[in-house]
Amino acid sequence: MNRVLVVDDEPQIVRALVINLKARKYEVDAAPDGATALKLAAARHPDVIVLDLGLPDMDGVEVIKGLRGWTRVPILVLSARQTSDEKVEALDAGADDYVTKPFGMDELLARLRAAVRRAEPTGPAEDEVIIETDGFTVDLAAKKVNRSGRDIRLTPTEWHLLEVLVRNQGRLVSQKQLLQEVWGPSYGTETNYLRVYMAQLRRKLESDPSHPRHFITEPGMGYRFEQ
Repeated sequence: MNRVLVVDDEPQIVRALVINLKARKYEVDAAPDGATALKLAAARHPDVIVLDLGLPDMDGVEVIKGLRGWTRVPILVLSARQTSDEKVEALDAGADDYVTKPFGMDELLARLRAAVRRAEPTGPAEDEVIIETDGFTVDLAAKKVNRSGRDIRLTPTEWHLLEVLVRNQGRLVSQKQLLQEVWGPSYGTETNYLRVYMAQLRRKLESDPSHPRHFITEPGMGYRFEQ
């Protein structure tokens, strides 16, 4: 049974989420502010966190940064903030998805299920492929990336994006294909997600992120991994 941590200071939204999640057999904890959220996350180890950005004691982006210091748990932002810059800021801090208020419960639950699936360990790999570049090594079977002798920590979303690109080495992967393979079939237009996560992969793996050798952008079309 998956455990969800709901972080929101609006009681009616918390109540609606708790009722709907429990009806679908999730275990639910709720926090009205950022400090409580960080304590509950450490104590209860949720499988996914639903986080409002407008909290009374701290900005939700700071909560994301605090969580990302020690956990890769999927974070689904639920916020009334709708500008592209605010979405990018949350994604850049380490959120996995972003839903704007007001929201449809069915859509939110579908996105939550997708976030949980991305974080679940998979069974034995079909093939034990190790991809080596001049700067880093990707072990697809072990789900590990090593750069200069040390393991690089990737979030589940970063790993899925890397895996799709590496498995299609040398081939253009369209923006729509990447969105649907990494985030799910209901995605296809959220290209800002790709920009943010590609920037994060480049920062972690490229020797010169501003002039990438391995993660190539084909403007308006998609991305390509070159060994």
